[in-house]
Amino acid sequence: MSVATEHMYRDHHEGRGRMGYSILGDARGAFLRREIGTNKRVLDIGCRDGTLTASYAKGNTVTGIDIDSEALAKAKERLGIETMHFDLQEEWPLAQKSFDAVVAGEVLEHLFFPERVIEKAARVLQDDGILVGSVPNAFSLVNRFRLFFGRKRLTPLYDPTHVNHFSRAEFSGLLALHFREVTIEPLGRFARLDALWKGMFAFDLLFVAKYPKRP
Repeated sequence: MSVATEHMYRDHHEGRGRMGYSILGDARGAFLRREIGTNKRVLDIGCRDGTLTASYAKGNTVTGIDIDSEALAKAKERLGIETMHFDLQEEWPLAQKSFDAVVAGEVLEHLFFPERVIEKAARVLQDDGILVGSVPNAFSLVNRFRLFFGRKRLTPLYDPTHVNHFSRAEFSGLLALHFREVTIEPLGRFARLDALWKGMFAFDLLFVAKYPKRP
């Protein structure tokens, strides 16, 4: 694991007020509780300090992973969950079919090769397991306007740790490479309008990918 990368994320979490905060946390937390349910073995990849994890931890057995060891320690202390400290882009020291659900909340946009991480998530899931979470909708109509006028502030490009940017169609296709059933829901102030033009009005994309494809 790169010490420099860990320090970068630690500075990012603390310097940008990420500790104890989760963007649209109430709505995303409700979504995760609904999709995960209870009595599940859950792997939370990129759990940070457990702020969002707390929304579904009760009634489930949760393992949290993060590159920031200090954030992980806070998650463990706060929630009593098991934690593992490693870089998601490296090999995962986890057994096949060992979890019922994998959570990726605002994580995949931070990875250079998100498809590889999605593939790893599929590998550790049971045959009827789910990958659930969210990503920013980089190509919403409002983001397109902002970028057209050369303004990246308030767009996903404004976060220097975002190394991948997804449209709804692209992200759905990425999940479909490794899961048999994919559902994407819009989230945000104008989410209801997304039915008129999918992917244009959502601030965030909530997703559920079910039934991992096996080699």
